[in-house]
Amino acid sequence: MKTAIKITLAFMLSVGAATGAIAQEYTKGVVDKVDTKAQKVTIKHEDLKNLDMPAMTMVFRVKDAAIIEKLKAGQKIEFVADRVDGKLTVIEVK
Repeated sequence: MKTAIKITLAFMLSVGAATGAIAQEYTKGVVDKVDTKAQKVTIKHEDLKNLDMPAMTMVFRVKDAAIIEKLKAGQKIEFVADRVDGKLTVIEVK
């Protein structure tokens, strides 16, 4: 009986961890400026809940060049930002 409980608990923890890794919260924003050379983008954004940050305009690094190539000033976006190597970074845009 104890083995069945341990297996069930392990399964529930693994499902919870997998769900957390997949679920990313998108934040709405407007691109203010794109600096392709520096691989940075300035975004006026709503609250970044995962970073505990209020709405503001700020500069982010981008995870890869493919992201920055899709952006232009004035564009409304939904994005995911996080700390990567201690730097605020846009990791996904839709």
